[in-house]
Amino acid sequence: MTSGIEVASECKDIFEDIRKMKQHRYVIFAIKEEREINIEIIGARDAEYDDFLEDLRKIGPEECRYAVYDYAYQHQCQGASSTCLKEKLFLMLWCPMQAKIKDKMLYSSSFAALKKEFNGVQKYIQATEFDEACCECVEEQLRVLDRD
Repeated sequence: MTSGIEVASECKDIFEDIRKMKQHRYVIFAIKEEREINIEIIGARDAEYDDFLEDLRKIGPEECRYAVYDYAYQHQCQGASSTCLKEKLFLMLWCPMQAKIKDKMLYSSSFAALKKEFNGVQKYIQATEFDEACCECVEEQLRVLDRD
């Protein structure tokens, strides 16, 4: 971890609550006082993807964040007439274009610490605009991982 930023133990616990227990839909993390990654917002299990995007918007157009999201979608296997529900965890680095350079550097250099701590994430996504974080873009990236 080149930035020296620590991941708070609560972050690891909430990640496991999402991954194993399916207690929450998403969680947004922030770096506090340039020392530690902490939980900022927890999304209820019945929250929609639009709720997640709205929480990112509320934080502000100049603020970087991390997020873990348990994304669910319908998948049709090749040759099958029915669909099945797929759930995939992704870890997002949210660094808006308007964010300060120092914050972008801090969040980018600390992203590896979260990757290391959060075993079981299927996709890492970096977004700088809401167009890159939209539901369609994220789902497209997750579907690439599907086997037919």
